Amino acid sequence: MKLSELLNKVKVIQVVGKAELKEIETITIDSRQVKKNTLFFAIEGFKTDGHNFIQDAINQNAAAVVLQRADAVPDQIFEHSGCVKIVVENSRAALAEFSNLFYGEPTKKLKLIGITGTKGKSTTAFYVKKVIEQGGYKCGLIGTIANYIGEKEIKTMLTTPQSHELNFLFSEMLREGCTHCVMEVSSHALRLNRVDNMNFASAIFTNITSDHMDYHKSFEHYFDSKKMLFDLITADGTVIYNCDDENGKKIVSGSKAQKISYGIKKNSDLKIENIEFDLDGTHFDLIWKEKKYQVVTGLVGHFNAYNAASAFGVSVANGVDPLTAVEGIKNTPQVPGRFEVVGRKNKKVIIDYSHTSDSLKQALTAVHHIVKNERPVYTVFGCGGDRDKTKRPIMGEIAGSMSDRVYATSDNPRTEDPYIILDEVIAGIKTNNYRVIENREEAIRSAIFESEDNAVILIAGKGHENYQEVNGVRKHFSDKETAEKYLAEWAK
Repeated sequence: MKLSELLNKVKVIQVVGKAELKEIETITIDSRQVKKNTLFFAIEGFKTDGHNFIQDAINQNAAAVVLQRADAVPDQIFEHSGCVKIVVENSRAALAEFSNLFYGEPTKKLKLIGITGTKGKSTTAFYVKKVIEQGGYKCGLIGTIANYIGEKEIKTMLTTPQSHELNFLFSEMLREGCTHCVMEVSSHALRLNRVDNMNFASAIFTNITSDHMDYHKSFEHYFDSKKMLFDLITADGTVIYNCDDENGKKIVSGSKAQKISYGIKKNSDLKIENIEFDLDGTHFDLIWKEKKYQVVTGLVGHFNAYNAASAFGVSVANGVDPLTAVEGIKNTPQVPGRFEVVGRKNKKVIIDYSHTSDSLKQALTAVHHIVKNERPVYTVFGCGGDRDKTKRPIMGEIAGSMSDRVYATSDNPRTEDPYIILDEVIAGIKTNNYRVIENREEAIRSAIFESEDNAVILIAGKGHENYQEVNGVRKHFSDKETAEKYLAEWAK
């Protein structure tokens, strides 16, 4: 695409150089990926500033650079190199605008379904994808665990990728025949312009509790960030919201879209009744337009009744028959690391991504519902470094009060001292039923070998993650693989 074509459709402050001579083939925010005909965006990040790498991009023969700090590199350097300088008010917003146009405004051709909330986004996304496919459509998925174009998996590092990566993925989905895409939308993505200029057909609100306070600083800021998604949905779209959450009605207020509520409350549009679950799955009744549907899923926990109900609602709103939606929910496979049960003999281990105080409490509540005081409950967990510190003692108190025994261990300490993190965790434990084992593998092994034959062991915090990050270095580590290894040894 000609750079001049892009510039004719976007708002910029200044252009220095001959844009009409430049052809754009790729877009990037990483100067190491720059090559001929690349449009480089200088983004101010939390740890690094892309403006510091503009000279590198020029040296790599970038066609043009988009920047918001006009004085970052002198005009003479741009003029001498032949690289076009494009000054904008906000580089992040410009990245979303430019990439949307560069890839042909792909979300205008897809039915894009956004999911936001503190918990349940990944599981709900997997439900929606399966239900949409059960309806005969090809569906993409963008989320925490992985990205999918139909059945093709693409690994991911962020819940919601950068805007140019998103638009590329959308264009690939269209090229491969997708008609729908379901996407987890994080609060960071909404605040940092990653989903600007995207055309959402529908959005789901799962729930909201305190999270990411290291970034948001206040619950109000976090809430307002989540609310941005529902404000994006136009009058011909649909928003599906959890009315049992005290913030559900508030977060969709002001949205022009059709609103569908779900929950156990009597006035819910999608009413959930008679939830029952055990280690083999969950079943419940769902009442929609005065008709009752019996819903069965292999995914465990009362929270999965909510996740499945929201998937039913958004899928029906996007053209799927209700009975087909029920069948899709039944056929949804286990979501990696989301209350995932493994075991040997009568000992069960549950791998779960619960990494906030509320999600840990919900997970342990589900475990207690299953065991009914007939089996001991063990918990292995830690808290991540360089993240919200306020939740650490709260999670310690929850684990201590709701477990027969706790193994406090490392999660992803990142750049923090793991023992300082653990001190902050155990400061909240008010019982004397815990051990501190910093090495996560050793903590999991100990819990398996030291627990009773019929114990249920919750390993919380990392879920699907197959790495552990220490001092900025990631090494392979999987809670599930580790648990299965030591369960096999224990069962010999």
